[in-house]
Amino acid sequence: MAKIRVTQVKSRIDQTKRQKATLDALGLTKMHRTVEHEATPQILGMVEKVKHLVVVETL
Repeated sequence: MAKIRVTQVKSRIDQTKRQKATLDALGLTKMHRTVEHEATPQILGMVEKVKHLVVVETL
């Protein structure tokens, strides 16, 4: 399975509770933090919900 690198580039301030919870579930708690995940359908769905706050790179 492919890996993706997700980096938070925009602030979570003024976002909905659901989007904040999605960022927490991805492991993104602060600006400019980067995490790596397997590119599963569940992870890709979470990234899609917060795509305006993050940058995604495929590895």
